Amino acid sequence: MSRIKLFLLAGFSIFLVACGTNVPLTEPARVEDRAPQAVTTPATNASISARDVKAVEVAPPVVSSLNNVLYFDFDSYVIKPEAQTLLEGHAKRLATNRSVKVSLAGHTDDLGGREYNLALGQKRADAVKKALTILGVTDAQMESVSYGKEKPANSGADDTARAQNRRVEILNR
Repeated sequence: MSRIKLFLLAGFSIFLVACGTNVPLTEPARVEDRAPQAVTTPATNASISARDVKAVEVAPPVVSSLNNVLYFDFDSYVIKPEAQTLLEGHAKRLATNRSVKVSLAGHTDDLGGREYNLALGQKRADAVKKALTILGVTDAQMESVSYGKEKPANSGADDTARAQNRRVEILNR
């Protein structure tokens, strides 16, 4: 049985290496400064030049200048009063643009067991979802998910780090 796993792991590793690229990801894309050339489409053998192509306007993405993090007290999923302004701002943004969808990602500090923290993170995300629903955001615009202690904002083990990890992040989808 372990030989099969080893064989599959080796095969997968070879696959990943074969799919690799030698293009550095840190360099910006190059734009050539030459005149556009005509392109022949294979289906019709028709020639198309750059001046034949019409520009398409794309709406800019909705970007929020609002803070997107709400913090919670230890072992609590009660939304703090100071988060009210933040929630109202997000509710207004989401209510005026019904096509925008968000994920409400619940997080906890590193204290407690995995299952407990996943449940607490979910309760925090659900509390934010309920508050936004009361403020007029539709259920279809929101998804609540818990990461528990798996994705800390601060990897420290002191009170300050743990306080930064007890949070819900409002993330555009």
